[in-house]
Amino acid sequence: MDLDDAREDLTVAGAAAAGALVLTVGVDLLVGIAVSTPLRLAPLVVYFAYLFSRKGGPYGAVDTARNWIVLVVLVTLAAAAYAAVV
Repeated sequence: MDLDDAREDLTVAGAAAAGALVLTVGVDLLVGIAVSTPLRLAPLVVYFAYLFSRKGGPYGAVDTARNWIVLVVLVTLAAAAYAAVV
């Protein structure tokens, strides 16, 4: 593992952690919408999918850290919207 791979892993992990914090602190505590534990963990599921799907390579043009971060953001928004509706 070189330094660029470690930086990409940390960026995706940071985005997933931020998504979990947004769901817990932002939506649940500040806004007052109850968010269940599985919904709070949804961004972390995306990170683990990123982590375990990147065994070896070669990686396609779509498999970039930026795209995984966008997926984390979309899953976080979808989880917040689902919590607001249910």
